[in-house]
Amino acid sequence: CGSTLETKCPPCAKRNRQLRIAQCHEGWHLDHEPTVTPDESTDDQRWLVEFRADLQARREEAEQLGEDTADWDAAIAGLDEEINAAGMRGSVLGRTARKRTRSTRRRQDAPDLPKRKMADTTLGRTFAAPDGKVYRSSLFVTLTLPSYGKIRDGVPVDPDAYDYARAARDALHFSKLVDRFVQNLRRVAGYDVQYFGTVEPQQRLAPHLHIAIRGTLPRAELKQIIAATYHQVWWPPADEVRFDGDHLPFWQDGAGYLDPATGEVLPTWDQALDQLDADEDADPLDTTADNPARRAHAARLIEALRTEPCSPTCANWLRYGIQPKGAKPGMAPGRCHGKAHKPDHLGYAGRRVLVSRKWSNKTLAEHKQDRRTWVLEALGQNDEKPDPHRYVWRPVPAGDANVPPLATRLLRSIRDRQRWRAHLRRLEELSANPQAA
Repeated sequence: CGSTLETKCPPCAKRNRQLRIAQCHEGWHLDHEPTVTPDESTDDQRWLVEFRADLQARREEAEQLGEDTADWDAAIAGLDEEINAAGMRGSVLGRTARKRTRSTRRRQDAPDLPKRKMADTTLGRTFAAPDGKVYRSSLFVTLTLPSYGKIRDGVPVDPDAYDYARAARDALHFSKLVDRFVQNLRRVAGYDVQYFGTVEPQQRLAPHLHIAIRGTLPRAELKQIIAATYHQVWWPPADEVRFDGDHLPFWQDGAGYLDPATGEVLPTWDQALDQLDADEDADPLDTTADNPARRAHAARLIEALRTEPCSPTCANWLRYGIQPKGAKPGMAPGRCHGKAHKPDHLGYAGRRVLVSRKWSNKTLAEHKQDRRTWVLEALGQNDEKPDPHRYVWRPVPAGDANVPPLATRLLRSIRDRQRWRAHLRRLEELSANPQAA
């Protein structure tokens, strides 16, 4: 099934874990520059790009003539989805909506970062020992979020004083914070730092990051990078709940969601951002063991996450008097199906394993193929795909004398599996200790 969760499928989860271990091992101490060459574009991909450019030109002509461009925008948006599905990356040829910009000036309370000239390399420094041996060092870093209240055995000592709202918001935006940390890391290091990381919940249920970094930086600089890393969330304010319970906005076709008391149309997501852009004094959104107490702590965090907006399209924006982006009938606060609201994710909707593009110079599919090739060679079999038309499959009638009983077939399968496993274990022992041969 390919599941990565052991609770769903232990064999598949174990196989995926071993694959990631191999990927981490190969890239951590890579001593040569990876070669990343993009695939050649296909005829279909080139046609999609040319067709999109033609649609964009026609849309601009219609806009100059004062015509409605909604149909053109919808057609271009659909084509963009096809382009992304075709595996092409990069910026689009044109924009159908105004790009919003915010000042990128650093906060005054954040320390400055040193900036080095970037070198076109992914390899860190090497260190030579007195005996002439050269070492290529690396880093293993763990990053944690700040405290939201005193914790004992993974449970808040005083649940009423624990800042669940801030904990929920930090979890929702943790992936963006990790991205900013990597950006700052590369800026200070002066080279294209490669990393392999994993995000997992602490005992207190807050996400934290373990990250292996190829190359080293001084401890003082690393602490400076961490202190200077932040993520500003330029969203409409979400601190005053306007609608809740039975007092919720209602949907009207052709208008959108209306205020239940006044009947006025709620501002759309874009209109709310326009108001934010017009406010020069606006601030970013404030992101300030299995036992009954731990379950209660998890339930309180999940409840805080249930009504916290997770994205511009989240239905929880209705609580704050704003229509979500792409609003549609049937939306209700507290019923967003986004991954961040699910109890298993605890607010973090990003990827659990983070790997930079030039880490091991291989994709996960290539690592999987390496593993398959090694196993087949060890078993003395060829890596050839069988002809799908070689066999004809049909159900076996009950009592067919040519087919052994089910118990016999299962025992034979177990015997073959044990023989293969013993063979592989012997090969691993010989690889680790060649003299044993």
